[in-house]
Amino acid sequence: MPALKDKYDNEIVPGLKEHLGRNNPMSLPRVEKVVVSMGVGLALQDKKRIETSTKDLATIVGQRPVVCRARKSVSNFKVRAGNETGVKVTLRGSRMYEFLERLLHLAVPRIRDFRGLNPQSFDGRGNYSMGLSEQSVFPEIDPDGIEHPQGMNITVVTSARTDSEALELLTRFGFPFRT
Repeated sequence: MPALKDKYDNEIVPGLKEHLGRNNPMSLPRVEKVVVSMGVGLALQDKKRIETSTKDLATIVGQRPVVCRARKSVSNFKVRAGNETGVKVTLRGSRMYEFLERLLHLAVPRIRDFRGLNPQSFDGRGNYSMGLSEQSVFPEIDPDGIEHPQGMNITVVTSARTDSEALELLTRFGFPFRT
């Protein structure tokens, strides 16, 4: 069992019961899934970029990503419907907890000039999104082997009813929010 899942069961649930005033543990907010995506806009000029992004994302999360294709043609961006434009992966269960643990304890401390995560990045329904400017903050990626730095978006989907409940949940998980 991942350590973060164990922490949720033994520490966070009792703390949230007291903080939110609820007795039913199923009514408490929990992390449902984590979606990690990389938009690879330059894949139109170089097809190899999609392959390297797929390989890097699979190395980081431990699961094979799905290649995303453009739905519509946009002439201003020189994109046609069906072009490969990015990769994404959805994590649930133990892989999700293991990824969050590596993100919080290994990757976030390695971000340059890090001043904390933005507490305003909730969507109004309890889901939190953050962006990383390059994949080299993860220890699984060899910085010397990176040809093109590639950013990624990470969305943490929770079952919280409000942003304040989600903020409380993620703070108890150890997300380093700015004050």
